[in-house]
Amino acid sequence: MTLDAAAARIMTRCDELAAISALPDGILRAYLTEEHQRHNALAAAWMAEVEMETWQDAAGNQCARLEGREPGLPALIIASHLDTVPDAGRFDGIMGVLLGIETARLLAPYAKDLPFAVEIIAFADEEGARFGATLLGSRAMAGTWDPAWWEAVDAEGISMAQAFWDFGLDPERIDDAARAPKDLVGYLEAHIEQGPYLEAAERPLGLVSSIAGARRFRLAILGEARHAGGTPYERRRDALVGAAQAVLDVERIGRERGVIATVGQLETRPGAVNVVPGEADFSLDLRAESDALRDAAWQEIHAALAGFCAQRNLELVVEEIHAAPTVSCSPRLTRALAAGAAVTGDTDPITMYSRAGHDAMAMAAVTDIGMLFTRCEDGISHHPEENVMSTDVALALQALQEAVWVLAREHGERAAR
Repeated sequence: MTLDAAAARIMTRCDELAAISALPDGILRAYLTEEHQRHNALAAAWMAEVEMETWQDAAGNQCARLEGREPGLPALIIASHLDTVPDAGRFDGIMGVLLGIETARLLAPYAKDLPFAVEIIAFADEEGARFGATLLGSRAMAGTWDPAWWEAVDAEGISMAQAFWDFGLDPERIDDAARAPKDLVGYLEAHIEQGPYLEAAERPLGLVSSIAGARRFRLAILGEARHAGGTPYERRRDALVGAAQAVLDVERIGRERGVIATVGQLETRPGAVNVVPGEADFSLDLRAESDALRDAAWQEIHAALAGFCAQRNLELVVEEIHAAPTVSCSPRLTRALAAGAAVTGDTDPITMYSRAGHDAMAMAAVTDIGMLFTRCEDGISHHPEENVMSTDVALALQALQEAVWVLAREHGERAAR
């Protein structure tokens, strides 16, 4: 089997998976749904082609294992996710799962030479499209499941716990999905970059140094709703004016400090055309290469918003709804991926931090992580026009295969000491 043929199979299977999950409003594969059942069944069939043992774990993750030179050895995990955002593209997550399956296919004839097992994991929920909480599949596997999630409800009012029962899973057995550090030798994840930097540099692959931790806030600016025609400007306490200034301050400070600061949602109340807005609710998503940079930016943003509200006789209300620390990739695994990139001809691969979150963030709680990025066309992701080149997929597969052998040699050398 050639790398090009394997890459072509990956591209075709990305299309197959998109076809089974195409809804009237675009591709959507959400957690614990019919589409989830269908994509797990497809992935299991593809894994079985490689003669791996397959199973669905207690969180709904689809798993497969290729034994090494003897049964029961600790495992190197290669993984990504199968779920999507609404109106998704074809490659986010699924390309990484298929790269793992094809890597296992390449390794299978030589599995008896491996000093560890190789497991391929298709995580069930990374995006959080149904219940809002993210990294559910990998958090379960890392043993960091939050019991508060059982009370989360979807748009139809179905609780997470009920969705588990409906799917055929037992919420009381969620801990069965957790893996112990002693049973793992590391975690590798290949993923499309979801940004424009590799394409701009004309590089097919990139190494990930760290994954940005995010802080997310619900913010509200409170003023006073009054008749738009009858209230002079000097008497207005317009909450939307405060929110508009907040959006500008968020972008300005994000640019100045080199962090990623985004207002993605904004709603006013009472929302009538002839009423001065009395309340403006909006979100803030804040990410950076380090927690220190991110937190310093938040302090400046908060001061700017509070200062403007004081000038306008408005009230600022802040609720932090999510906080995740920045996670660093393992130098050991990154070196192995760099050696993998070198066999593709790139002896000086680009290293970058991931501005987007990934399952690797959760898995860092239980084992070392490493990530490989593949460039995507125009940096577009979470969009139907998301695209990659088959030639880049072949190079990613070549790099992953070599990285596994590098780790196998290192593992054998350590065991021999």
